[in-house]
Amino acid sequence: MRRNLSALALFVVCLAATTATAEFPAMGVAPKAGGFRMDGYWVWCGSVIKGDDGQYHMFASRWPKDITFHPGWMTNSEIVRATADKPEGPYTFREVVLPARGIEYWDGRATHNPSITRHGDTYVLFYMGSTHALGDAPRGELFRLDDPRATVARSMKRVGIATAKSLAGPWTRYDRPILETKPGTFYSFLTSNPAPVMHEDGSVYLMFKARRYQGGKHSAMMLGAARAKHYLGPYEVVSPEPLFSPAKMGEVEDPFVWKTAGGYEMVAKDMTGKIVGEKHAGVHARSADGLDWSLAGKAWSRRVTWDDGATQEMGQLERPCLLIEDGKPVFLFAATGDGPGGFNNMTQSWNIAIPLVAPKASASSK
Repeated sequence: MRRNLSALALFVVCLAATTATAEFPAMGVAPKAGGFRMDGYWVWCGSVIKGDDGQYHMFASRWPKDITFHPGWMTNSEIVRATADKPEGPYTFREVVLPARGIEYWDGRATHNPSITRHGDTYVLFYMGSTHALGDAPRGELFRLDDPRATVARSMKRVGIATAKSLAGPWTRYDRPILETKPGTFYSFLTSNPAPVMHEDGSVYLMFKARRYQGGKHSAMMLGAARAKHYLGPYEVVSPEPLFSPAKMGEVEDPFVWKTAGGYEMVAKDMTGKIVGEKHAGVHARSADGLDWSLAGKAWSRRVTWDDGATQEMGQLERPCLLIEDGKPVFLFAATGDGPGGFNNMTQSWNIAIPLVAPKASASSK
């Protein structure tokens, strides 16, 4: 069946949408009642697509609040779906999409980092999965990063996909991840945080987060990229060296990549503030081929203006996903929380929806 491109022109995608962006748009006023949150759960990682039903479907991560936020997501996270009539929400929970399914599966304990895309009549959900065989998942306890369950779950993080013909499922899960680790490489310890670009022919450009084994532990965060001729794979890492690292471009996390007329653009979180001058603010970068990247400036600040007139510097503002309409980024979805910063200082977390305002054209460009 041929794809009707005009009917898909308003796709909200964490994926490919052809656009040429001279400057990243500014953050507009965010609705306090918008986004997605759930009582009794930590909520994170919102990825949104517009369905054929006219609804906006958010795929997000959640896990119980009776365990520590970090590292509770490594062992207890599950991907859920929520819907809204408009992109800013508020979003209403609909179902658990990828629950725990048994320790024998690569994603048997936890699913996280969803990124929803579409090719033709098939929805493709990229995500991170993990497992471990060290007893029951933690519940109702102070769960620490040095707990053996967290140690093993972190080392077992891998990128995979699930597919469906409908956003409501059923979803086909696969027995192997699409991006394994490899000894002696920058991704020898883990792969996670998938940022896919789905091309019209079904091929994929996939940016991902990686760590290598380093002195018996794991290294700092790095970003690499892989390509596949079809979204089912196989995926091949395109460079033996990371595209972003503390020694190259700077340490960033949580990439989101989209297709442009000039190649690719990316936004990500500045882990240290050394790149854009603000810790955990947004980095904007460009590349003609997805391999050689150049910094384009600061994408956003952690300071949010709410629709009641108040401003607030968010302790966390990460896991960015853009809504692309008519070839332009018009919404930023990001995971956030209360408190002054730091996962352990939050009492609640949710996915925020922030409208983006295109910069005004200069007199010389008119």
